[in-house]
Amino acid sequence: MPHVDVTSTRPYTPSSPAADWAIRLARCVAGLAMFGLGISLLIEAHLGAAPWDVFHQGLAELTGISVGNVIVGVGVLLLVLWIPLRQRPGVGTLLNALEIGITVDLIMPLIPDTDVVALRALELVAGIVVVAIGSGLYIGSGLGAGPRDGLMIGLGRLGLSVRAARTLIEVTVLIAGRALGGTIGIGTVAFTLGIGPLVHVFLPRLALPPRRAPVTVPA
Repeated sequence: MPHVDVTSTRPYTPSSPAADWAIRLARCVAGLAMFGLGISLLIEAHLGAAPWDVFHQGLAELTGISVGNVIVGVGVLLLVLWIPLRQRPGVGTLLNALEIGITVDLIMPLIPDTDVVALRALELVAGIVVVAIGSGLYIGSGLGAGPRDGLMIGLGRLGLSVRAARTLIEVTVLIAGRALGGTIGIGTVAFTLGIGPLVHVFLPRLALPPRRAPVTVPA
């Protein structure tokens, strides 16, 4: 996921801290569900997955584990790498590590296979747009970066620019995923080129203003 400054363009006046927390949590959960739906559409289009999902596909091929469970497992392992990078997870971080993979395993079997290229291209485009909208919701909720985004940010703190860290990570997982049997194609290129501009469009419109005080779970 590209690094995008979160600048909300929406008025936001929650009635209480508890309402603020509930709104942010609901938007985070909805966004992650949309992210999982988008990834499912991209994979089922069979035109090339996003770089991280090429890696997830490859691991699934190697291990026989479902793609969704691989996404969850990789997310949890990445959180372990956060420790030496001094990254602190939030509620959204933990939800990200679990919910996207679970959603993928639930939705992928429901998407019918098709040999019609036009329908597969439609799935590809829809998947990229849905991932962008989901990203705007969950990133904009302000409840914590995802495991993969946090790794990028953590490497940036070691001296790499965010762009260099992102490029290094995504090229590495793309090469590893292809070597393991993941699918690279026009969809990979389309996602890589299109996701940044789309998130740039949706995020400011879907983001909530930064929290002014730590959010606590209401009793």
